[in-house]
Amino acid sequence: MKIFGIDFTSAPSRKKPITCAACNMQEALLSVNDCFKFPSFDEFDAFLHSNGPWIAALDFPFGQPAKLVLNLGWPQTWEGYVQVTASMGKTLFEDALTHYQANRSVGDKQHLRVTDAQAGARSPMMLHRVPVGKMFFQGATRLLASDVSVLPCRPTSDNRIVVEGYPALVARKWIDKRSYKSDEQSKQTADKLLIRQYLIFKLRSRELLDKYGITLELPSKMADIFIQDPTGDSLDALLCAIQAAWTYAQRDHNFGIPTDCNKDEGWIVDPLSRTCQL
Repeated sequence: MKIFGIDFTSAPSRKKPITCAACNMQEALLSVNDCFKFPSFDEFDAFLHSNGPWIAALDFPFGQPAKLVLNLGWPQTWEGYVQVTASMGKTLFEDALTHYQANRSVGDKQHLRVTDAQAGARSPMMLHRVPVGKMFFQGATRLLASDVSVLPCRPTSDNRIVVEGYPALVARKWIDKRSYKSDEQSKQTADKLLIRQYLIFKLRSRELLDKYGITLELPSKMADIFIQDPTGDSLDALLCAIQAAWTYAQRDHNFGIPTDCNKDEGWIVDPLSRTCQL
């Protein structure tokens, strides 16, 4: 089975492209073959239309919190409210989130989905610092326009499957919340390099089998790519691929997604997220 992990950005360019780790999975062995870049959305859209079968974990929020959708009077189905946001366009969508947050009390401005709270992820309403709200707009609207099966938001019989990944969940199992990356050159330190080396060492060890039920085959030449990228984009793509592989291994069990989750909010796939704690 073809397995992909994608580190997403809301404004891809040659300097900051979307990054994709390409792998194959046989039984419980995940073999890493390549790591390539999408410098524009055209390449990402082409990927979504590429021939299957494949499964990919994408690092952006597929949905918005149910509380936000309800309060704004948007359709309460994933397809419905993503279509609304697509029709608004990027600027009006961001203005709507900004206006909504401005009129709310401190502590009630940026809501979390159930899966965000469980995973320790940021609110998909966030537009600055880590602009996951912008990533939602650019990513989810493209998923809606494609024919891929979007789990759990829009499951179909298509043999191209996308799930929501969150690479921090994988990394934290070994390095807790220590930083291993930065887009700022002044913060791309030797300490972060050592942490990336350590993380790759752990991913190549038996511990990955214990935690994710898979074994990683990572040639040294490929390992160097993930270690030497100080932005962490390549490594994050690999971590997403691990989550995609775990999800594929759980295909007979709803791909590891709890059946009682709010499918219109979306769900981050990971062994830590097998139950829906409402």
